[in-house]
Amino acid sequence: MSNDNEQIADEATGLDSNGAASGEISRRDAVQLLAALPFAAIMNWPSAEQERVRSFVDAALKSTAEGSAYAPKFFTAAEFRTARILADMIIPRDERSGNASDAGVPEFMDFTMIDRPNNQKWMRDGLAWLDRQSNTRFGKPFADATEAQRGQILDDIAWPARAPATMTDGVSFFNRFRDLTSSGFWSSQIGVKDLQYKGNVFVSEWNGCPPAALNKLGVNYDKFDSKNLRLTPG
Repeated sequence: MSNDNEQIADEATGLDSNGAASGEISRRDAVQLLAALPFAAIMNWPSAEQERVRSFVDAALKSTAEGSAYAPKFFTAAEFRTARILADMIIPRDERSGNASDAGVPEFMDFTMIDRPNNQKWMRDGLAWLDRQSNTRFGKPFADATEAQRGQILDDIAWPARAPATMTDGVSFFNRFRDLTSSGFWSSQIGVKDLQYKGNVFVSEWNGCPPAALNKLGVNYDKFDSKNLRLTPG
């Protein structure tokens, strides 16, 4: 993870570069900052592949809604449960949108692990790392720990700038898992709505720039420069 990404991640949790609290930040602001991370490797996939992963996730969510439990193809049942819990800790449900699970992020991850097998080792090793940490500290796997106990582990790995040196493996895993969670969430219907993205919307009528904007720029339509196709000062 680059230094720029680390800075964004710290800002998204309300911390300065030294890991100190830098003031309150809402979950909404946090997810907007996470959306600014250059994480979306999925956007570099061929269009057909993007459509395939979204179709896969949408079908999985529909099947689950109809009462059929999703059967992961890469994750074991225990790993899938842990991945779901961790993804929902990164992007929880709030008053405006659903959480990572609601957006099909765990299913997205499962698809990605099969489609791009070079990701499998870090994912499996990282989930095992979480369980070892939880078993050592609390005598139970990460998924069986309390919310507060899970939070203690994440506090040690979620912010690279303040993470203990002994947590290097956990930091590396969490950075990649967080980026993959973000990719899955903001490429979903829920994620796009969460960002209130309004692109590709047909404009039925264009009445030009609002008068207030024209006045601020000191131009008007009465003196349109047809040769250079630009407005001129009023």
